[in-house]
Amino acid sequence: MATAKIYNQEGKEISELKLAETVFGLRFNADLLHQAVRVALANKRQVLASTKGRSEVSGGGKKPWKQKGTGRARHGSIRSPIWRHGGVSFGPTAEKNFKLKINKKMAKRALLTALSAKSRDNEIIIFDDLKITAPKTKEMAAVMQNFPQAKNALLVLDKGVENARRAARNLPNLGTADLGSLNILDVLSYRYLIFTKSGIEFLNKKYGSAE
Repeated sequence: MATAKIYNQEGKEISELKLAETVFGLRFNADLLHQAVRVALANKRQVLASTKGRSEVSGGGKKPWKQKGTGRARHGSIRSPIWRHGGVSFGPTAEKNFKLKINKKMAKRALLTALSAKSRDNEIIIFDDLKITAPKTKEMAAVMQNFPQAKNALLVLDKGVENARRAARNLPNLGTADLGSLNILDVLSYRYLIFTKSGIEFLNKKYGSAE
């Protein structure tokens, strides 16, 4: 079983923690990660572009002019797509669905594979505890100054640490995520992951028996 170093907020190594092989020791699988990220990005995508068809645009249903005798081309409606201000043919609509699916076992495996890759690359930092007395940016900035390598990091927090969450909010290169809802995009969007000791123990317990 692999181990990881545990640091205090001053940046000093104080102990080691065992990491579950089923969480932090999986073999890298690029195809699985690609599929999981593709699904996550697709499901996060919002429908922004939307056009109106000829039945939705404003305009009368009356024939613009009689069929014959005017010398002009025949038309049946000013809402025709070939008219200015008419409906749009084959345009994007709000009903467009970008959703993709991946089964739960594959999604979980992809998350653990990403965590394992971070562990192998020594890109996981573990705090013994994180105590922020007030939701002030300068307090979190002082802590992060002790870890100069973590210039682009994600702070993974459990519930009940609102001070730390709010203190990290204004630091440009530090993101935050909830431990209980950590996902593949969270893990891969930052170079370093920062956990507390209790957070790692939570992951070991939750996924320790995963196949």
